[in-house]
Amino acid sequence: MYKEILIQVDEDETAVAVLENHLLVEIYLERSLNQRLVGNIYKGKVENVLPGMQAAFVDIGLDKNAFLFVEDALPARGNSEGGMEGRPVPSIDDVLKVGQEVIVQISKEPIGTKGARVTTRVTLPGRYVVLMPTVDYVGISRRIEDEAERERLKGLAQKVKPENMGVIVRTVADGMTTDALKSDVEALVALWKKIQNKAHHSPAPSLIHKDLGLLQRILRDLFTENVDRLLLNSRYAYEKVMDILDIIAPHLKNKVHLMENRDLFNAYNVTAQIEQALKRKVWLKCGGYIVIDQTEALTAIDVNTGKFVGSTNLADTVLKTNLEAAVEIARQLRLRNIGGIIIIDFIDMESAAHQEMVLKTLEEELRKDKTKTNVLGLTQLGLVELTRKKSRQGLHSVLLKNCPYCDGKGKVLSDETVSLRVKKEIKELAQKTEAPAILVEVNPTVASLLIGPGGSHLRELEKKIDKRLLIKGEETLHIEEVQIKPLYDEGEIDKLAVPVEVGQRLKVKIESPHSSNINDGIARVHGFVVDVAGAAPLIGQQVEVEVTKVFRTWARARLVSELD
Repeated sequence: MYKEILIQVDEDETAVAVLENHLLVEIYLERSLNQRLVGNIYKGKVENVLPGMQAAFVDIGLDKNAFLFVEDALPARGNSEGGMEGRPVPSIDDVLKVGQEVIVQISKEPIGTKGARVTTRVTLPGRYVVLMPTVDYVGISRRIEDEAERERLKGLAQKVKPENMGVIVRTVADGMTTDALKSDVEALVALWKKIQNKAHHSPAPSLIHKDLGLLQRILRDLFTENVDRLLLNSRYAYEKVMDILDIIAPHLKNKVHLMENRDLFNAYNVTAQIEQALKRKVWLKCGGYIVIDQTEALTAIDVNTGKFVGSTNLADTVLKTNLEAAVEIARQLRLRNIGGIIIIDFIDMESAAHQEMVLKTLEEELRKDKTKTNVLGLTQLGLVELTRKKSRQGLHSVLLKNCPYCDGKGKVLSDETVSLRVKKEIKELAQKTEAPAILVEVNPTVASLLIGPGGSHLRELEKKIDKRLLIKGEETLHIEEVQIKPLYDEGEIDKLAVPVEVGQRLKVKIESPHSSNINDGIARVHGFVVDVAGAAPLIGQQVEVEVTKVFRTWARARLVSELD
């Protein structure tokens, strides 16, 4: 299997794509406005203790209080033989009290209306081992299957393990020496001491340790010997990667390649595969298809023969469709990062041997997934049940938001996603045209992101493309609809840039309240924003206004009374 990692670094987003045999199987995104929280460690304060739920809510400084189950609040009891001892679970109110300060780590991102899930059992991942400061335990990655190697690594781990702490040996440690594991453990112990010291001197709630950024996590967790190439489009990121590899894995540096200023995602068809991953229906090569429906409680996947009619008999047609679907479903679970309960409705198979083949294929493909997945088998109704660990937001949650046009029944691209795409389109057009200006007409919410506070984003983008940029917010445009064109006529450019002047009286419609001044209303003249003082109660009405001040991206106006 040929495996590649693509790292696409843009101004507002770092994206990492994992490809197996040139097919996208995993995608990781890090945006300036949407930072990852899993792995962060906080000093929190218990806000509520709920015995009926055997859980507590902890204030860690985020918008929503974090959720702490009693099992995650108890100090773990382990042993150096690699097993975890069971014991009766006490009531949550015997473990935690309101107002108590606790050190917790986020184990699951906030999703939808739910706050983050946290645990007091802190884990600190390194390159070769994971340090567990609160439990005396030794574990070996299940992906290391050779028993002799497992025993060897277990012996090494017991030698380097700090007293009263635990370590889990990671898959990448296969074949590593004592010194490699020891240096990794020593670095993690030093980090834990630093975290403890900061926690001692910090108030609650506060962040006391932030997990590594996306680039460092990819090198630590994904870039191993089984990766054939790692490609980057940024020289800065390339040099940073090489510096990190000098320390953690110098033997992998020859696999890193710089393709400066290239759009790697377009070159390797990643963008198209991401767009496909946002759709319900996924077509199979044979002509069949699968339909994926995600709900809050579970994900249902249906398999259909579609256009595939086979060539021999019905049983063979069904088997071929189900086998191809099993491979694609495993890929889609990784790509979309679907977690929780998953139900698969394969096409009915009468042959027990055929059922076993499909289940075996599904299990083999899921072994490629580093996220823990359990296949529970067939139900009495012939459905396949499985569970997949849910630790971070799925692809839908990251790239999409509830559609304002259908009250959340469907999905559209988020304002941020559309604005990032528009920026790329602007830059591409700027390179192709000699026009002195470019006109961009988008939905007002996208326009506000492109313009930025006080026009800061607009000025920065104009500097980069070396052209004048006119951004107009049009209420009639769908959130994903974008109209971009070059402008050559200087008179037209000036007229579109500022279509109003001081003292001018206009009839306008008050469209929405002002985002920060609740008394004002917003109107638009050819997409140009007009802030009307005191017009908030008049939303939806046509009014006469007089322009009092004009700025680069907006104008100020007052309501004209009958006495004027």
